[in-house]
Amino acid sequence: MTQAFESDFLPVVPLKKMVAFPGAIIPLFVMRSVSLGAIEEALTRDRRVFLVCQRASEVEEPSPPDLFEVGTVAEVLQILPEADGTAKVLVEGCYAARAINYPPAVEEESGLHALVVRNPVSGRESGAIQAHHRAVLNQFETYCAYSGRVPTDLMHSITGTRDPEEFVNAVAHHTTLKVEEKQQILESTSMEEKFILLNQFLSAENQLLELETKIQGQVKNQIGKEQREFYLNEQLKAIEQELGLSGEEDPELEELARAIEGCGMTEEAREKADRELSRLARMAPLAPEAAITRTYLEWLTELPWVESSDDQIDLKNARRILDTDHYGLESIKERILEYLAVVKLAGQARGPILCFVGPPGVGKTSLGASIARCVGRRFVRFSLGGVRDEAEVRGHRRTYVGALPGKIIQAMRRAGTVNPVILLDEIDKMSSDLRGDPASAMLEVLDPEQNRTFADHYLEVEYDLSQVMFLMTANSMASIPPPLLDRMEIIRLPGYTEDEKLHIATRHLMPKQRRAHGLTASQVKISKAAMASLITGYTREAGVRNLDRTLAAVCRKVAVQVVQDPKSKPMSVRPGTLRDLLGPMKFRDKELERAPEVGSAVGLAWTEVGGELLTVETTLMKGKGKLILTGQLGDVMRESAQTALSYIRSHANRLDIDPDFYEKLDIHIHLPEGAIPKDGPSAGITLATSMASALSGYPVRQDCAMTGETTLRGKVLKIGGLKEKALAAYRNKIMTVLIPRDNIDDVEEISEEVRAKLDFVPVDGLMDVLDRMLVRDKKTAPPKDRSPKSGAKRGRVTPRLRA
Repeated sequence: MTQAFESDFLPVVPLKKMVAFPGAIIPLFVMRSVSLGAIEEALTRDRRVFLVCQRASEVEEPSPPDLFEVGTVAEVLQILPEADGTAKVLVEGCYAARAINYPPAVEEESGLHALVVRNPVSGRESGAIQAHHRAVLNQFETYCAYSGRVPTDLMHSITGTRDPEEFVNAVAHHTTLKVEEKQQILESTSMEEKFILLNQFLSAENQLLELETKIQGQVKNQIGKEQREFYLNEQLKAIEQELGLSGEEDPELEELARAIEGCGMTEEAREKADRELSRLARMAPLAPEAAITRTYLEWLTELPWVESSDDQIDLKNARRILDTDHYGLESIKERILEYLAVVKLAGQARGPILCFVGPPGVGKTSLGASIARCVGRRFVRFSLGGVRDEAEVRGHRRTYVGALPGKIIQAMRRAGTVNPVILLDEIDKMSSDLRGDPASAMLEVLDPEQNRTFADHYLEVEYDLSQVMFLMTANSMASIPPPLLDRMEIIRLPGYTEDEKLHIATRHLMPKQRRAHGLTASQVKISKAAMASLITGYTREAGVRNLDRTLAAVCRKVAVQVVQDPKSKPMSVRPGTLRDLLGPMKFRDKELERAPEVGSAVGLAWTEVGGELLTVETTLMKGKGKLILTGQLGDVMRESAQTALSYIRSHANRLDIDPDFYEKLDIHIHLPEGAIPKDGPSAGITLATSMASALSGYPVRQDCAMTGETTLRGKVLKIGGLKEKALAAYRNKIMTVLIPRDNIDDVEEISEEVRAKLDFVPVDGLMDVLDRMLVRDKKTAPPKDRSPKSGAKRGRVTPRLRA
């Protein structure tokens, strides 16, 4: 026997899903050639091998990192070679040992060898050992009573063992604990810790065995009840046949019974379906309730309970699909690929639900269809726009006339599998009324911890939605309730640049419209210059939906020409022919170098359909300091105007403004397009600039746009929607944008094409904005009585920021 801490150099036999304990006689079925070689080498030496469990059983050729550190040195008692090259080996564990080194093999077929030392156990004489011994003994006896796996003689032999270490090893070896639990016991170097671990693991195992025994008893009783009911039903059928009260079985009932048998529904649903089928069999065929019950059973049997589609996730193929279906959107594609990679590794989508937020026509819905293609799952889409009844999500109870399941269960029936991709379109358009709040019902649908037991009022049984990949789209987050928003990961699609629209129209939209109108590529051609003019002059928008409709209008004109004169020449659309086809241009580019104007400032606003320019006009009239606001402004914007006015009054001297202007003048602020409601705090610096210009007489630069919220102290606060606002400036040929300094990091989220052409000027305070925007040269200087005071802050040039 090897002495304590003395090392041995032994051949290694890796074990799968098995932990060998000292003192145990273990039969092994050795199949791997490396393990057979280790056994044969042991027979030629001192018959000892090092048995150690693998960390992962699926590894066929384990290396040292694939093995646990602690194993058991065992003696080979017997080996019986088999005809197929395998062998049955009987070994006896000697002592626990720890591998301290795995020297490299001298020959390729020599297998693993390890330098091992004994794994000592301390605390064998502790006073608490006896108490722990008694506790584990009680747990082991309970285990033997519940499991029935340990013969009585063996149980008495183990319980009679007095040596603490031998007792722990014997109990751990003869119980069905997990490999990880047994390995913990083997690795422990404290006798008391071994007892505590074994007691803990046996207690948990006994609880499971007790529950299993209880369930088996219930199942046995249920089977006895079902057999009795079957016998009585057969007798009842025989009596009915003798009395002539029944004819042959209804073919429809037989079909429903076969469907219930073969659809793989849960036990709860099966019991419900069997009860309803029994009721249906006793009803008159033409009874109204019979039709309701028959429809209910059809819904139960046509739902997918076990049918699933295999995920076919290949990131290279997914990237190809996304590039084919969508131009640009690089950051969004990268996030989708990350999402798919997690699905491939984890087996299902965990974590927040992806929600694509952006203006209409930017490709939110088509992104969902592309994701379904990437994964290889069925794709189902339904819109939540206008849904205000909770029953449309959870279903109607069957007591109502015309009751049906909710939209979720209907989508599952259309999909036909338990793991489709379901796109919830326009989730921000849901509302609520006296019939309930559908957004609250959606909380259970989208929560991965709850949706495995989703309850539809119509089905009246639980349905598992945990394997469904949910995606969502919205135009705005403002109307989404916070608890529902918490379950989403927002992915913004701000809109496309003109260059991106040009590529989308050329690659996707025009070929699609030609096919839809029965035209060939040779019958209609649109030059690149004409397409660019069409984009800028007829369809100024964040998405491409109006662009698609405009191209359809061009194709209709060509279709009329082809039908009237089949031999006509192919139409080549150029910039000069667009007016004849579509009429005058609807939009014209703003002049890049317009002269500065007094009282007029250009701001940027966010809307549900993308970013827009916001022009603020201010004029002065004789009066008593009244502030007039027009243009259908909201409460927040009115407060921003009042805040800006108070700041200007408190800094009138510095701004070359008469300090008593509010006693002599009324101020009228107007935002054009008064039919459109406007609100939000980010117009604060624009309002202040417009008012300061009107009161000081200094004109405002018109080649710059700005966005930012201001405070009474003149600080410029961070705003949202910078992507959309930057695209609005870019579309309108305004290349300088003033933004709050806290928004500098948000510039990185804007596309590289836009960043390369826009100057983003970060500002800290309102005075920085006014110094930048007000033109104070000699030609536009105010009268001498309002000239700048000594020490007034002069304009400074803000350094150009390129993201």
